[in-house]
Order: sequence, then structure tokens, then C-alpha cells
Amino acid sequence: MRSSSGRPRYRFSGHILSPARRTLVRNGRELPVIPRCFDLLVLLIERRNEVVSRHDILDAVWTDVVVTDGALSQAIRILRRTLGDDPREPTFIRTVSRHGYRFVCEDVVEEPDEGPLDAVPAAAMEPDPSCTIDQALKVLLHDDSDDAEGADDRRREAAETLHRLGTAEALDRLNRRRGHAVARAYLRETRWDVPGAGPVPLIGHPGWLAAARILFFLRIRRAAGIAGRRWMAAAAGGAAAGGIAGLIGALVLRFGPGSTAGNAVLPMLPLIGMVIGGVAAAGVGAGLAAAEAAFRAWRRLALAVAGASTGLAVGGTAHLLGRLVLEGLFGRDLSPLTGAVEGLVLGGAVGLGYGLATPIAEGGMATPHGLARVRVALLTGLVCALASGVLGWSGYALGAMSLDFMAQSFPGSQVGLAPLARLLGEQEPGVVTRVTISVFEGLMFGSGLAVGLSRRPR
Repeated sequence: MRSSSGRPRYRFSGHILSPARRTLVRNGRELPVIPRCFDLLVLLIERRNEVVSRHDILDAVWTDVVVTDGALSQAIRILRRTLGDDPREPTFIRTVSRHGYRFVCEDVVEEPDEGPLDAVPAAAMEPDPSCTIDQALKVLLHDDSDDAEGADDRRREAAETLHRLGTAEALDRLNRRRGHAVARAYLRETRWDVPGAGPVPLIGHPGWLAAARILFFLRIRRAAGIAGRRWMAAAAGGAAAGGIAGLIGALVLRFGPGSTAGNAVLPMLPLIGMVIGGVAAAGVGAGLAAAEAAFRAWRRLALAVAGASTGLAVGGTAHLLGRLVLEGLFGRDLSPLTGAVEGLVLGGAVGLGYGLATPIAEGGMATPHGLARVRVALLTGLVCALASGVLGWSGYALGAMSLDFMAQSFPGSQVGLAPLARLLGEQEPGVVTRVTISVFEGLMFGSGLAVGLSRRPR
């Protein structure tokens, strides 16, 4: 039954589905289907003798990104509309409450995918003739019912309808009508889900700031749970990396040449590293998780800006609190401690590295697997290490150098980086020691945060 490509095609109720050619044909006419919806249809037909759970669908169709259940419901609705299916009396896709979906069409024929499909090239989906632009705009602009979730679904469906009827004409009709910022936000959000949808620019158009704000919170609200879990995973990854770095540093300081440190450094430095790494990763990770959830276009830029902004906030806050506490208690000038500049640079480097390592064309929260995840962690760590090295060479102090400065500020301290400096050929910590430590810290921080952030939440 299978062709030389190893994949059959399927005939059902006037449709032909060719997974190998990624084509869906109905009565000789090719139907446009966005890639994720096409993959979902193939999965349901291949497993048509069983109910496919929502968990299995998300893992199989959205294997490289993590999305909400709302995205799956949206894809099912789009597929039903493409197939002409009625969810109340389904011919093709049936919802199995609290479990998943099943393809229920009984006349599916599996055959070799050979020969032409005799299909007219894909064109835009024909809209329901009973629906006009004015009707769809009325729903999009004036749906103020108390049912928030139902209103969101109705607005999304109205926006999709407007894209099929003509994006440009819908935007022209919007003009400055009441509620146009909300309408533009929904049109911008749903343009990814309608084949052939036109662009929906925001900047430079009336009310674009309001539309951008609405779009941001619209996406954050739908993905808040997942973004929160990824934020916690990022914080855990940073804490783990800080603990490992602290343990390695403790071993060097305890057993390095000329060391005067006691055994207390062995548990204390990993603990300090976990706290510093966890707090920093929590701040930067929150910005990156929010950026992944809220931005689909310009994703890499959004990640870099979000990382830099949250890094600046965390670094500046930590520096201010450190100075207030330590200078207030001990009267020492601790201004060289890690601060806003270091947070800005490291946060931006992590965001840039992570964005470069996870190129998701349609946006979303990346979830690489296996070796791909290792590659993401290493690339993010290397970009962060490069930025950290530049900071160290420029004289800025990161975690270990800040601790060394604090140790030198208090007479009698047995903790310092002199043993490590001697291993690197310096009598006292200098440029080589500072750069080496900075590169190591950046590599560990960036890699640990990326490992945590890319974890696929369940």
C-alpha cells in the first residue's frame, strides 16, 4: 500500500491527503492549510482507530515549541472549517471530552502516493457567503459580553474570517472606529492561522500603542501558566549552574597553591553560587519567558531586549541592596560589586544567544530535544561567555571577583582568588584571572539558564 517514499496517501469523502507532498485536495481543488494544522490532520488520520490525547498531539505536532491548549483548540477549529465539518454533528473530527480528538470518517482509503493528484493550485479559502466584512467587524469591535472566554473565541473567529475575506480591506474598514485597537490586535494575532492572510502592521497606525499593549497581554494571558513554569525551570537551571561553578571554585581555593582557605569553603561557595545564579536566572528567565510568550515577529530582538532589560533591573537592584546593607553595616565602599552594567550585558547576551540557538519562524516557546537542547545550551553559554570576557577585560566584576573584592575588604579573611591566580601564572588576581573567571561564569550561567528555559513543561 505504500509508495517508494514510504508514506501512503488517504482518500476520504472527496478529499485526498498526501503527507509526502503536504497537499490536501477536495474535488480536484487544493485546499490551503497552515503547516501545524496539516500535521495535526495527518496525525489524526494515521491514528484514526483510536482517540489521540491532547498530550500526544502537542508532543507530536508542536514538538519543537510548547503551546497552550488554546492553540490546539484553535487548530482543531481551523481544520474543521477547512474540511467543512460541524463540531455539533462531526463527520471528520470528534472531540472526546477531557481526553482528546478522534478522526471518525469511516470511508478512509489508504493507497500508494503515486501519480498526479489532479489538483488546481491552492488559493485562499472561500469564506462563508453568509458572512460579510461588516458582520465580522461588528463581532470584533463590539463583543462586550460577560463571557470573557467565549468573547475571545468569537473575536478570534471573526478576525480569521476577516483575513479570509481580505486583510487589507478589513483594515481599511477599521479606520478609527471605536474598538479599532482591540480589532487590530486580534487581526495581528490570528494572521498566523489563516493561509494567505495579509500583514497587519501596528507601528505608525492610529492607536498602535494601545493595540500593541492589548496584543501583549492577550498573548501573555493565554500562555501565563506555561511561561510561569518555564520561568521556574530557568531559575532552577541558573541555580544548578551557580552551584556547580561554586563547587569547582571551592575546590580550587581549598586545594590550590598557597591556599589558606578552610574546609568551610566547600559547602559555602556552592551555596552562594546557587543563590546568586538562581536569583539572576530568575530575573532574566522571567523576561525571556515573557518575551517568548508575547512576541512572534522579531522574536530574537525581543529576547535580547527582554534579557537586557531584566538583567539591568536585577543587577541594579542587587547592587543597590548590597551597598545599602554592607556599607551601612560595615562602612566599606563596595561600589565595585556587580551591578547594572553587568546585568544589562549578561542578560542581553543570554537573550541573544538563546534567540540565535532557537530559530522558531512562527514564534513560540522553544523546546529542543536531546542533542539539539545541548547545542542550544552551549551556544547560549558561549555567547554569554564572550560577553562576560569582555566585561572582565574591561574591569567589571562578576560573581567571583565581587566575592574576592569583599574578602579583601575585610582583614583576616581566608578566602581570595590568589590560589587560582597562581594556577594562571599571576601572583595576584589580574586581567588574566579576571577574564578567565568571567568567561567561565558566563558559560555556566548562560548554559544553565538555557537548559532550564528550554525544558518542556508538562
